[in-house]
Amino acid sequence: MSDDRRRQLGAAGEQLAADHLARRGFRIVERNFRTRWGELDIVATDDRTIVFCEVKSRIASRAGRDPLESVHHQKRLKVRRMAGQWLRERPDHPRASDLRFDAIGVTLAPDGRLLRLDHLEGAF
Repeated sequence: MSDDRRRQLGAAGEQLAADHLARRGFRIVERNFRTRWGELDIVATDDRTIVFCEVKSRIASRAGRDPLESVHHQKRLKVRRMAGQWLRERPDHPRASDLRFDAIGVTLAPDGRLLRLDHLEGAF
């Protein structure tokens, strides 16, 4: 898959995830926060909880790989580091009593239709 196609897939998955979070009452605070460890996909809040959300997107295939399989131990550590950096660099961030790390897996058909969206709250 070309880098451009991969970026398009990632952007589409992140938009679907952001829309999903908004429907659930969250306000998107920031998207695609870049750090030396990578990119924090979505930061959202419902004023009680700040959610750091990792989004993984895949095109459906016969192999049926779950996009969330790629949220492995190393990725979780990176997301935690990125969240810490975000909190330090955004002193005016929303205040909330809880922090949570979620993962959203998005599976799209080859034509771009949403086939499945799995949201794991408190995934790590």
